[in-house]
Amino acid sequence: MAEVRVADVVVPEIFAPYVRTLTEQKTALIESGVVVRDPALDGFLAGGGTSFNAPSWRDNDDDSNILADRVSSDNPATVATPANIQSNQEIARRLSRNQSWKTMDLAAALAGDDPANSIAANVAAYWRRRLQAVFVATWTGIFADNAQVTPNDDPRAGITNNAAQDDLTVDISGAFTPGVTDFSAEAFIDAITTAGDSQSDFVAVMMHSIVFSKAQKNNLIDFIPDSSNALAADIPTFLGRRVIVDDSMPNAAGVFDTWIFGAMASRWGVGNPKVPAEVDREPGQGNGGGGEELFSRIEWSMHPVGHNFLAGSVGNPDGGPTNVEIGDGVNNWARTFPERKQIKAARLVTTEF
Repeated sequence: MAEVRVADVVVPEIFAPYVRTLTEQKTALIESGVVVRDPALDGFLAGGGTSFNAPSWRDNDDDSNILADRVSSDNPATVATPANIQSNQEIARRLSRNQSWKTMDLAAALAGDDPANSIAANVAAYWRRRLQAVFVATWTGIFADNAQVTPNDDPRAGITNNAAQDDLTVDISGAFTPGVTDFSAEAFIDAITTAGDSQSDFVAVMMHSIVFSKAQKNNLIDFIPDSSNALAADIPTFLGRRVIVDDSMPNAAGVFDTWIFGAMASRWGVGNPKVPAEVDREPGQGNGGGGEELFSRIEWSMHPVGHNFLAGSVGNPDGGPTNVEIGDGVNNWARTFPERKQIKAARLVTTEF
């Protein structure tokens, strides 16, 4: 039987789009609606540059735009003055990343009936994990900016964001006291209440598995069938909101972050690298036995709505920030939306044991 090589089954023109599709279709953040694919960001990534303006519309500001109810009149000389619908200029950042795998790392995948699909599924699963890691890094940075005594203003935005320290956060952590410092429905409701009457926009909650286990023990988690796949595990929900469990959620010394998000809290763009996928044959490897290396490349932009990426501390401006740099809210993020309720996110900090 002839040996099946990676180069024989991976056709880049077919493989790369299939990997992108698998990555997008099976990402919990996208399925929940928290992250939304944005054609405008796709378009920006198709052009040049490392950063670009991402325009958006703000919600109506009740405090400044609607000062009083306007009463109708039959006097034709009385002309109504319309309220403004304000736009926002946000700065999004390009991420250019890649990964490669040696043939021996894919040996198990080649045992499948369809090697190309097996390899594509493995690569897509990798990029799904990395997409979620970028999302966690992004909101780590946003909450770090918000935790400052004076959260960053961005002079490029042309406005003062009016953000108050930790106005996105409810922190009940401290010496562990069951029912006081740990995760509960009451604490969750306190966290979403920071968004005022916009709390109904929240659709998902992201938590560490330790917090998830606590919620399960307290009978706070419901499960609903996955209508898209009868063989898939049921989807966990909490108070009607989808639960996303991720052990990369910020935690230290028993203190855990839990994040709650509204629909379209983040915009996601996907670009096309010059060569998204290719296989390199290296005949000298294995003492002349030969080897192959599969390369996969992505161009992304993960942008939290209502914020600017300041790029105050980025070591490789051409390739884009690392996840550590994305998580640096002190130097790299600033809020541009003036009202807290316009930010579709909240954070709950608890102590768990």
